[in-house]
Amino acid sequence: MSHSCSLLITLTVMAHCLPIHAGTRPAINPQLLGERWRASWIAPEAAHPFDFGVYHFRRAFELSAKPASYVIHVTGDNRYQLFVNGRRVVWGPARGDLFHWRFETIDIAPYLRAGRNVLAAVVWNYSQLAPMAQITHQTGFLVQGDTESERDADTNPAWRAIRNAAYTPLPVTHAEMRGYFVVGPGEQVDGTAYPWGWEQESFDDSLWPAARVLVYASAREARDSHSPWMLVPRDIPFMEETPQRFASVRQSAGVSIPPGFPAAAAPLRVPARTTARLLMDQSHLTTAYPEVLCSGGRGAVLTLKYAEALYQKGARRGDKGNRDEVEGKEFIGYRDVFISDGGKGRMFRPLWWRTYRYVEFTITTEDEPIIIEDVRGIYTGYPFARKASLEISDAVQSQRLSKILEVGWRTARLCAHETYMDCPYYEQLQYAGDTRIQGLVSLYMSGDGRLLRNAIAQLDDSRIPEGITMSRAPTRLQQFIPPFSLWWIGMVHDYWMYQDDSAFVREMLPGVRAVLNFFAGYQKPGGSLGRLPWWNFVDWAREWKNGVPPTEAAGSSAPIDLQLLLALDWAAAMEEALGSRALAAEYRQAAANLRANIQSLYWNPERHLYADTPAKRDYSQFTNALAVISKVIQGEDARDLVIRILEDKSMVQCTYYSLHYLHSAVNQVREGNRYLGLLGEWDSMIARGLTTWAERPEQASNPSRSDCHAWSAHPNYEIFRTLLGIDSAAPGFARVLIRPFMSAIEGAYGVIPHPKGEVSVRLKLTGGRLQAEVALPPGISGEFDWHGTRHPLSPGTNRLEFQPGI
Repeated sequence: MSHSCSLLITLTVMAHCLPIHAGTRPAINPQLLGERWRASWIAPEAAHPFDFGVYHFRRAFELSAKPASYVIHVTGDNRYQLFVNGRRVVWGPARGDLFHWRFETIDIAPYLRAGRNVLAAVVWNYSQLAPMAQITHQTGFLVQGDTESERDADTNPAWRAIRNAAYTPLPVTHAEMRGYFVVGPGEQVDGTAYPWGWEQESFDDSLWPAARVLVYASAREARDSHSPWMLVPRDIPFMEETPQRFASVRQSAGVSIPPGFPAAAAPLRVPARTTARLLMDQSHLTTAYPEVLCSGGRGAVLTLKYAEALYQKGARRGDKGNRDEVEGKEFIGYRDVFISDGGKGRMFRPLWWRTYRYVEFTITTEDEPIIIEDVRGIYTGYPFARKASLEISDAVQSQRLSKILEVGWRTARLCAHETYMDCPYYEQLQYAGDTRIQGLVSLYMSGDGRLLRNAIAQLDDSRIPEGITMSRAPTRLQQFIPPFSLWWIGMVHDYWMYQDDSAFVREMLPGVRAVLNFFAGYQKPGGSLGRLPWWNFVDWAREWKNGVPPTEAAGSSAPIDLQLLLALDWAAAMEEALGSRALAAEYRQAAANLRANIQSLYWNPERHLYADTPAKRDYSQFTNALAVISKVIQGEDARDLVIRILEDKSMVQCTYYSLHYLHSAVNQVREGNRYLGLLGEWDSMIARGLTTWAERPEQASNPSRSDCHAWSAHPNYEIFRTLLGIDSAAPGFARVLIRPFMSAIEGAYGVIPHPKGEVSVRLKLTGGRLQAEVALPPGISGEFDWHGTRHPLSPGTNRLEFQPGI
């Protein structure tokens, strides 16, 4: 396809590749980080500031020579895409809030030339239909040149702007989607009203009116700024974009499928006055921009519907069955619609990415046939690079664990974009409880802590005067889950242990103190919590209404008390190393008091279990796992407790989310040899055709809503931490602990990333005799723990051998 062909949704073929800005970004003029900017926020003259709308902006300027460097800073509200001489070069902004509104920085010199140059942008405002995670003030666009040399790019009345009348939003309801759905609307685009070629240098914009100035732009720390957008630099990489092909057409009607399609581009001709339907299968779930390239067929209506899986017909509770099966099922999903203007080489691509495995593509023609030249996707997500690897000597276990790691990593990646997301299909929201697990998976699989750092900061930014964080951030609608603020403290501690960035952790300590002060206000004598406000979600256990565990009238809920205990321990360790030793001592004393009170309130000596409330009527795996992790119970008693809760099916069982903590307890009491036997739920999901991990276990009366929830991807962390035994033993991963559990296999080799390089472990177990080879990065030492005996490890390669019985 020619780069100059007409395009519908701000795309050129060149955009399929990672752009130049995916590499190292240029430095920012430091004056811009603390002052009012030269450029102003602009909007189209007639645009209502808060209504739905898609808008185009253009600015032409002359250059006497091609510059060696031309750095600009760009942002928009809600979102934007910027083109330089017809080439899409940057898009954003990275999500944040009005007090931390991100801008992107890019050197556009590679796209400029001597003579006339054109900057063009599309900006859209989804208004009240915007994704719940999309903060907004009003429609606006901003470009600022880094220095005087780039001031021609500055947004001001020299820019021209219009509203694109081709767009109509397609709202989606919760009922229609059979669950809470807040990712934004679908789009209907009328090609007959579209200003084709608007992004090209040759486009005639002489009839476009001048843009209207809204307010001058200003950095977040500028004095007395009147701008509602407090600007800060984007602090995460640009998103990856990689072409993807559909694997197959599973069903079709009204049209003949050409050979090789859709795995390869091939023309698909739909005759006049025909309705054709294709059910297209990606073969696995993805997050991607779908693209349809077509010619002719004026008035034809092209509808794309998106689904994770198809539903059993007539199923009252939304049962999906085996995800690989499509026959006898119904398609439920949100949609986009394109109405063709009959032009040649038109491309439809929605403004925001979609989540799908299956796409139902319906084409209804009028008096002209239409040629569908191609249907494809462009995968997008945070640019994590997998660095962890695992090899197992046993062929069956090797295949099994490779599949679990593959599916888990796909799940983690689809739930990671400009923020972590609980699920990409339904919500796209960054919840603290989910994100703690996602962060650990990211660190073990890629070593890239930037998205976790961003998440910690965004949740810290969400704190309210009472001290608590919101349950999720960013979000247009406030929501509070007090236990998630405690997991946020866990996130800060995790980051401290696995990343060498103590300065950032120190910056978070005031937020940690504020959260603990909030909970201190609800503690009763002895430290147990009274009744807390808001939604005290702990787990999606079937027996717990709305995920809230049993709580007595005066409060006192064991799982929440135990989460507070963990947070006090984490905070004490961080304060001792980075903050106030006096506060560290205060937190340790508070933890000691609470630990003793938990033992008194919840331990049932007759059942040898911790109850969920002092009434000792309700029991759950999660509560008892937390009691082990928080060291309320230790040694052989803790080990016996873990074995008991693994076998006792009468108590409330952990779901996929809380199994992370149960499996951590199994590791902690040295029962890690059981771990591979605890992955049956993940085997079951694979057998049911899932290509990502579901939100929760499926039951006939309560099927899982989401097929992609990264809190269920914790095997991608625990396999390396338990099987190979690799863990951090000091802040910044400054020391390494290797404590493997090998009884289920004879040999294993694995690698995980480390801030100073990588840690590799090779193990061979023969007749009880263990041979181990451990390679640590330069300057990093550690210990090897085998059956409770520790042996020192030095930087570089270490070779150890243990005889049976040792």
